[in-house]
Amino acid sequence: MSYRIDLSTCIGCGVCADECPRVAVMERDGIYQIDVRKCNDCGQCKAVCPVEAIIGSKVKAERG
Repeated sequence: MSYRIDLSTCIGCGVCADECPRVAVMERDGIYQIDVRKCNDCGQCKAVCPVEAIIGSKVKAERG
């Protein structure tokens, strides 16, 4: 399982990106996304999100 950002809830504060130890959270044109290939499901981004916009997703990252 990997995390994803619910764009309808996200306020674009960037706290999640600052917290991610794997630099899996990226911002482009004010929209934050999680790279499932880098995410290791640590949950640090979810823990700091002030609006609970980070949710679990059943997306499996292809590693290789």
